[in-house]
Amino acid sequence: MTTKKLMAGDIFPEITVKSLNDQDVTLGKPAKGTDWQMIVIYRGRHCPLCTKYLNQLEDYKQRLFDNKVDLVAVSGDSKEQLEDHLQKLNVSYPLYYGLTLEQMESLGVYVSVPRSEKETDHNFSEPGLFVVNEHGNLHVVDISNNPFVRPELEHLASGLEWIRDPDNNYPIRGTYK
Repeated sequence: MTTKKLMAGDIFPEITVKSLNDQDVTLGKPAKGTDWQMIVIYRGRHCPLCTKYLNQLEDYKQRLFDNKVDLVAVSGDSKEQLEDHLQKLNVSYPLYYGLTLEQMESLGVYVSVPRSEKETDHNFSEPGLFVVNEHGNLHVVDISNNPFVRPELEHLASGLEWIRDPDNNYPIRGTYK
């Protein structure tokens, strides 16, 4: 199987997922008061490393918001799985569910098959992180094929602060094709 990875500078694809109140939400559309959006793709409730990372992200939510970066997270879990996962999460940013296999493929994330029914009941995305700028372009892209490699949050937050500083005039990097 071949996958098409999203490239830095690409337009973020139109992807609609569900909120906990069953509203359709389009990823890449920042919340009011922000003009960028960080979309964290996580494996699902079965992953203790995802739970830890999502909880750590909470410590950076305000800092991101102060830098006009909206924060959301989504997985391929069902609504019931997300509701169950909330028992282990202490986050105030939006969590969405229902990322489909086709949507995972359009994002270019790695997809894994569960090792057993004890892990989960569906194929799932490995971690991905996408920062979409005010023009809808991917400004930062990070994709991993396992849960052990993810952006270190302090470096990510300080890097976004530096990128967002207009005095730095920092372009999208990695666009040579």
